[in-house]
Amino acid sequence: MSSPVSVPDSGLVKTVCGVQSHVDFGDTDSNLRRILDWLDHEQVQGADLVVFPECMLSGYCFSSLDEAVASAQTIPGPATDAVAEVCLAKNLHVVFGLLELGPQGTVYNSCVLVGPRGLVATYRKVHLPYLGVDRFTTQGEGLYRAVQADEMRIGMHICYDGSFPESSRCLALDGADLLVLPTNWPPGADTFAKYLPNARALENNVYFMSVNRVGTERGFRFIGNSRICDPNGNPIADAPHENEQVLRATIDCAKARNKRLVRVPKEHVIDRWADRRPAYYGSIAQEHHLERKID
Repeated sequence: MSSPVSVPDSGLVKTVCGVQSHVDFGDTDSNLRRILDWLDHEQVQGADLVVFPECMLSGYCFSSLDEAVASAQTIPGPATDAVAEVCLAKNLHVVFGLLELGPQGTVYNSCVLVGPRGLVATYRKVHLPYLGVDRFTTQGEGLYRAVQADEMRIGMHICYDGSFPESSRCLALDGADLLVLPTNWPPGADTFAKYLPNARALENNVYFMSVNRVGTERGFRFIGNSRICDPNGNPIADAPHENEQVLRATIDCAKARNKRLVRVPKEHVIDRWADRRPAYYGSIAQEHHLERKID
């Protein structure tokens, strides 16, 4: 008698897309139209989730807070409302980056998850490099939390956040199946694009999607090189260039949820969560104050 074949739970198998797109600096109307056009593109049809780059709605290379405020929107707001209409019509979820207008003229570098029922969640970037608009944005606060998109659990963080493995680990510990990292990677971030998605996927046994933009803005070039990796750290969709492209992949959330990997029964078992030793990690959560110098 043959052994029974394991059939994946169809509710946990999802199609995800990342859109490596150009962005028009400071033109939120044009960029919103671009988002809506991409959502109508044949390559994203039937997807369960579509992810766009960091600051997709606004652009990134702002030179002052006042300039950034002019391209910021409230959440919810016009852009999230427009995307929600498409999500309802197509029964999908969308993540995109924007500048969020906060209280008293503050601005956050944020990304949102929007679905058929409207705004699901907002994430505000925690780790802020001295670069572009992040020189003027307010730091996000709160714990890293995975959010639900139907059966799929998504962990959102943004660009420089990916350089801090604690961000991904916290999202994975909170149950994320897929970590999404909308980015604006310029030259100099090539090694991040090449290695970081693979490492974060492997060490957390989750799917990982980095979605970078392309084009130039005020002398800054953006390098593309978006990627989707499986829980073994293998690329399953790649855009190793600086052109616009849709990445598309099928993911099985059950694989990300199985942290106990039995490679040889009773001889070789890796358990990503049970083998952790948090009692030894105390220094990770301690403050280490070093003066930040700007040359």
